[in-house]
This record gives sequence, C-alpha cells and structure tokens, in this order.
Amino acid sequence: MNGLALHERPSASAASWRIALPHSAAAVPVARALVRTALAELEHGADCDTAELLTAELVANAVEHTAGDEPIELVVQLQPTGCQVEVHDPDPVPPGDLTRPSGEEPDPWQEHGRGLLLIRALSSSCGHRPTESGKAVWFRLAAVPPQRRPHPA
Repeated sequence: MNGLALHERPSASAASWRIALPHSAAAVPVARALVRTALAELEHGADCDTAELLTAELVANAVEHTAGDEPIELVVQLQPTGCQVEVHDPDPVPPGDLTRPSGEEPDPWQEHGRGLLLIRALSSSCGHRPTESGKAVWFRLAAVPPQRRPHPA
C-alpha cells in the first residue's frame, strides 16, 4: 500500500496521520515531509526541525535494520501537549540502546551510530513496543510555549 492510508481528526485538539512507506531510502524524505506538513498545517508548537530529524532517523533505521521489502508505517499524533511519532516495522527485535546508552561513544569517523543517540538526546521521551506484526519505535516532543518559539525571518 502506498500513499496516505488514514487521515483522521478525532477532535479539534488532536490529530493523527498514518502512512505506509516503501521499505527503501525513498521513505525518508516522504516521512520528513509528512511530519513537516502535519506540524505546519495545525501551527503546532512542537519543534518542526527536530521532529523531522528524529523521524528521518527512525525511518532510516527501520529501512536499514529490517530485512525484506514489507512496507514500514509512519504514525504521527499531534496533541496539545506535543507530538508523538512512531515507525512500525516487521522486525520484532527491539532497537539497541534506544532507552539507555551503551556506554560507548559513537566513532566520529563513521557515518553510522548516532541516530539512537540523537533520538535519546533530543526527544522528551522515546521507546519501543511490540506490535502484532513486529514493533513500533517512537519518540515524543513537547510543545514549545508560543513565547519561546523562534520567529520566522
């Protein structure tokens, strides 16, 4: 399934989006665009740049670390208190070191190894949970009060 699978607005104070993405690197920019659009459409208070970055990390990890070509799924939930982004993939194995550091610093000369560190450092909370078809890896960002939001240039 490609494209927007579900777009619902349960109430004026909450909204959610769910989309199936291809199991390929092409999923990353699509996921970033959906998060950016969701936050902009509702003039939501979560930091859009951080949400996009962390979404890209989750989607890239799902594509890189799960076998097969089954689609992955992106779920974006906006609430008055912030947003939660989940990426569902078919692999039930939990992501390593998402909720606690391994004690090892990432190698500064390698391209990989910083995604989970970024998610832990920049989100208000993060984790994973089993699903019927694999797992969901998620992060939350708190809404930034209006007086602290950067003003557009």
